[in-house]
Amino acid sequence: MHYSTKHFTSRIKWHGVFFFSSAFIYLFIYLLTYLLTYLLISGLPYALNQAGLPLGLLLLIVVACITDYSIILLIKGGNISGTNSYQSLVHSTFGFPGYLILSGLQFLYPFIAMISYNITTGDTLTKVFQRIPGVGPDHILAERHFVILVSTILFTLPLSLYRNIGRLGKVSFLSMVLTLVILIVVIIRAATFGPQVVPTENAWAFAKWNAIQAVGVMSFAFICHHNSFLMYGSLEQPTLTSWSRVTHVSVGSAFIVSAAFAVAGYTTFTGYTQGDIFENYCRNDNLATFGRFCFGLSIITTFPLECFVTREVVSNIICSRDLSKAEHVGITLLIVSVCTAISLAYDCLGVVLELNGVLSATPLIFIIPSACFLKLSSGRWFQGENLIPTILIVIGLFVMVTGLTMTGLYPQDCSHGMEMFYCADANVSILFSGPGAVLSLLCVSPAH
Repeated sequence: MHYSTKHFTSRIKWHGVFFFSSAFIYLFIYLLTYLLTYLLISGLPYALNQAGLPLGLLLLIVVACITDYSIILLIKGGNISGTNSYQSLVHSTFGFPGYLILSGLQFLYPFIAMISYNITTGDTLTKVFQRIPGVGPDHILAERHFVILVSTILFTLPLSLYRNIGRLGKVSFLSMVLTLVILIVVIIRAATFGPQVVPTENAWAFAKWNAIQAVGVMSFAFICHHNSFLMYGSLEQPTLTSWSRVTHVSVGSAFIVSAAFAVAGYTTFTGYTQGDIFENYCRNDNLATFGRFCFGLSIITTFPLECFVTREVVSNIICSRDLSKAEHVGITLLIVSVCTAISLAYDCLGVVLELNGVLSATPLIFIIPSACFLKLSSGRWFQGENLIPTILIVIGLFVMVTGLTMTGLYPQDCSHGMEMFYCADANVSILFSGPGAVLSLLCVSPAH
């Protein structure tokens, strides 16, 4: 399941492992790119809405630190066991049952992510199309089911049918560029549109009751463990010191970007913040419409990468060999069809993000790396270097059980594509005054 790095590592032989070596820079760029790919879809502003701004930022720091620690812990476990992949590490420590559990989680995580991508595509592109003259709320292009089906048939399914994921390398780079553009849009709108949205009651409260679900959503943003061994092995002389350095800088940089995005999104809409942040912007906001277009395109280009992972898991478990052309097409069609059907039937992104976080991301980050290390280590669980992994297992189990229970008992409301009420009192637009004109951002006061 080392899908995203094949395109890169097949073309480069690393030389040196110094702090400012080409290997360090390249791995840093890749790790940061991979983390940014999940940043927008992860719903971090929604996580701050769940937890409260101050506590949410503290939890984001904790999740980033745990991610950093567990990535390094995976490599330590691999060195102790003599294994060079996440799957082989789990198989060597917990046997075939452990391998099946890991495979199930590695299937579930991208599979639910694909569902969330389709939901977001339907919510986002329908509002983009409504900015086209003649396309109103009752037009077929404003129907989320139609948009999801068309984008699947014309784009995500054909791209998902590629057997060689290396061909999608340029598409992955495009997704990263679009992600950075969207971050800029969100930050600009925090400054220009945020003052027009009246904060909700307790908008700046230190903590809220749904903080546990927020941890799951945050975990979804930082997971990149399944590619750690391949990136570590790409160094000519891999050492824990050099790998730790790359991990610290990459996760730290991703945290800074994540915090900026989360704070900008949440402070703009406070308690109205949705799982898909672009559901909060008004339909007549041209800058937000441009951001929606970039968002939708980024998601469409990321979907095939997740489909590759799910297909690899299925082929490894069922076939244990390379798939024939017919098997490849059949499994791909089945995976994409099921994802599309679920996304057509359900349209609340926030709950999907919560479930993916607590069911798959949390065990992949908190529990499994720590459990493997403890299994391979000598000494008592609550002593020495075994103390932190033990604590992480306890925290991970608590987040899974509590988060799943809270999500079931207290599901969050969704806007379901409706225009937010504050849009009736605000007029946000972008004007282009002839060829080569400078982009102007205007925030007009509420109309009288």
